[in-house]
Amino acid sequence: MKNLFMLLILSNLLFAKSNSEILGDIFSIAIPVGAYGTSLYLDDKEGQMQFYKSYATSMATTYLLKYTLREKRPDSDNKDSFPSGHTSSAFAGASFLHMRYSLEKGIIPYLAAIFTAYSRVDSNKHHTSDVVAGAIISMLSSYYFVTPYKNLHITPIYKNDFKGLSFNYKW
Repeated sequence: MKNLFMLLILSNLLFAKSNSEILGDIFSIAIPVGAYGTSLYLDDKEGQMQFYKSYATSMATTYLLKYTLREKRPDSDNKDSFPSGHTSSAFAGASFLHMRYSLEKGIIPYLAAIFTAYSRVDSNKHHTSDVVAGAIISMLSSYYFVTPYKNLHITPIYKNDFKGLSFNYKW
């Protein structure tokens, strides 16, 4: 009976969130994990270090501001509104992919990061200025710490009879 009660409480908490809020929660974790995973897949040690620096700086700045400024959330839940941590995390991953591997690699993650920002405003957890600040903090952090990957550009090729990747390297 006790386990059933706990299951009901957990299911109510999960279903109390909107679908956009749940998806935003997922993207805020999946985008930076995917960005770091890309550097692991490419065995890009320099990129991994740049990701650590950029992501850590972005999140440290976000939470330093969040717990210093103490702006009240729109739903009056607490005073942790400015800037948005979910948005900072999502944009940290997207902007890392953009700065390190090319804009083409960052477009889909940027769209998911924008959705994450939207979900935070839509769920009444943040003001628009909170999500804009989170995005700016992360993009500036990537701009500062991340350099292009060996001038390598990987482009997907989709034609009627051929699907593959094009690799261009400039030295």
